[in-house]
Amino acid sequence: MNVQHIEVALGERSYDIELGAGILGGVGALCRALGLSGTAAVVSNTTVAPLYCETVRASLEEAGYRAVEVILPDGEAYKNSATLNLIYDGLVDASLDRGSFILALGGGVVGDMAGFAAASFLRGIPFVQLPTTLLSQVDSSVGGKTGINHPRGKNLIGAFYQPKAVLIDVNTLDTLPEREYRSGLGEIVKYGAVLDGDFFTFLEQNVEKLLARDKEALIHAVARSCAIKAKVVALDEREGGVRAVLNYGHTLGHAVETLTEYTGYLHGEAVAIGMVQAAKISHHLGYCSDSDRKRIDALVGALGLPAELPAFPAERYAEALSHDKKVRDKGLLFICNRGIGSYKMERVTDLKALLEICGIGE
Repeated sequence: MNVQHIEVALGERSYDIELGAGILGGVGALCRALGLSGTAAVVSNTTVAPLYCETVRASLEEAGYRAVEVILPDGEAYKNSATLNLIYDGLVDASLDRGSFILALGGGVVGDMAGFAAASFLRGIPFVQLPTTLLSQVDSSVGGKTGINHPRGKNLIGAFYQPKAVLIDVNTLDTLPEREYRSGLGEIVKYGAVLDGDFFTFLEQNVEKLLARDKEALIHAVARSCAIKAKVVALDEREGGVRAVLNYGHTLGHAVETLTEYTGYLHGEAVAIGMVQAAKISHHLGYCSDSDRKRIDALVGALGLPAELPAFPAERYAEALSHDKKVRDKGLLFICNRGIGSYKMERVTDLKALLEICGIGE
């Protein structure tokens, strides 16, 4: 079994991302190797649990752990304090103590909420990420961002709390619905657009293989995305500087999610819209040629992802942007692509002008 190891280098909080095909059944041995003890609480949702909980539970029990399950409703609309309390209830009911740990089995919503529960339950217990969606494998499971949404903004409540390990089994993507899979590809595009021009070219040249879920192309895309994110996180764990580049496409993407109440678009779809608009803004500001802007548009389109902002008044967009967690006293920190493979951070104080570039007027 060929397993790739990618280190997230954070000193005493360093951990490995283990990546391969058909490796989920090794999670129990991994937890033993990490020195984890006590009860293992598997936090999952109603969609993923029937597919993979038995594999995880069997592996944990084979390794000598007592395993319990906490099953949540599925969907971004449930990423809130009420659902978080369901996790706490499950942990208390199962009598978890500080010697126990959590495994987050699912997509980004499960990973973010289970991670936040781990960060806050008994003031912090260990957890392991077992991401089962493409989006969570290349983004949310790596880097220690945990949290929940607030009705007035995405991820406004949370904590930086690193996992003990991330185990990525790309075979879990075989059961991922097509729309969810394409959503994850949208997040992958981000890494090439602002951090690795060669990787962007790879994505352009392998669209058909990626859409067909070719394992070789997929493992390369996931591994490269994780390696890029791991490097950025190692440089800036708590988003005080360079880590903000990972928000490329997310500023307007989060606004789209907020305005549609997290039901109109999947996260990667909203990010795809945000990237197309960010490229348009970058071209307008002189950071990106029209040909590079068109390359981003073309790749997003080839992957079957949306590009246009949904129709809401400019004041609604401005309100959503003003609640973005990246807003500081000096204005909104907006990530532009400088050509393909590089970036420029821009402070934006005139949200009206920004929206007009995107075709959103009064």
